[in-house]
Amino acid sequence: MPDPVARDAAEEASALSHPAVVPDASAAYGEHPDQVVDFYAPRDGRAGAPLVVLLHGGAWRAPYDRQHVTPFADFLARRGLAVANVEYRRGREIPQQRGTGPVAGRWPETFDDVAAALDALPDLARRALPQADPRRTVVTGHSAGGQLALWAAARHVLPAGSPWRLPAPPDLRGVVALAPIADFAHAVGLDVCGGAVGQLLGAEGEYEQRAAHTDPAVLLPTGIATVVVHGRTDIVVPPTVSEAFVDAAAKAGETVGLTLLEEVGHFPLIDPAADACAVVAEEIAQLAW
Repeated sequence: MPDPVARDAAEEASALSHPAVVPDASAAYGEHPDQVVDFYAPRDGRAGAPLVVLLHGGAWRAPYDRQHVTPFADFLARRGLAVANVEYRRGREIPQQRGTGPVAGRWPETFDDVAAALDALPDLARRALPQADPRRTVVTGHSAGGQLALWAAARHVLPAGSPWRLPAPPDLRGVVALAPIADFAHAVGLDVCGGAVGQLLGAEGEYEQRAAHTDPAVLLPTGIATVVVHGRTDIVVPPTVSEAFVDAAAKAGETVGLTLLEEVGHFPLIDPAADACAVVAEEIAQLAW
């Protein structure tokens, strides 16, 4: 049996080995430098293509930005989809207290940005990417971006008074969450990404209140078609995190699709060179078309 850590490192290296792909257009949805969306047109030139909103991962931390998923965005565009690759504000570059890595997330800016981007995207896409049909939108995201994708589809069930709450369900064809940090309690128990959830939500006194507004496992049911794709050998976000989310959805009376891929870790889901990436594209296409 291969060493799990060595295997994960090799899969990460493969996923990050592809050169960044320059977008066809970009548009700002706010004044901060991180409030920007890059657009990728369907490579076959078709009009009326479904719009895939892509939210990158990286534990909500500053060193990880949208550039590492541009090959994945191009992969989807080569399959006839229009893609909006969203940037958002992440944790500070300075190391966390009592630690060496950067803080995960910015409260409330990370969620401010995702909400603002999703609200602005239909108009931005019509202007920047006329080939896209915003009426056929699927949201996808990887890892921490998977949590944000699930959250974006659940804004209409946020607690009353939430600044991000929508009065009605968002106009989405569905969500495809890739190895998402989808159940905060389970992720905290496993210390996923070096305590990233705790860093995102803050101290104990803030944690419970903030989790009620952001944890996909408590923002159920959504009524939005949802599929989760996870590798069985993922050691970054173990598949039990997704399984806990799917179980929570079932208890809330909602069916969430779960595709578990054998001999697949965390990074092949966004690696155009991996077979798992083709599975992801098919899951997206099934909801989009």
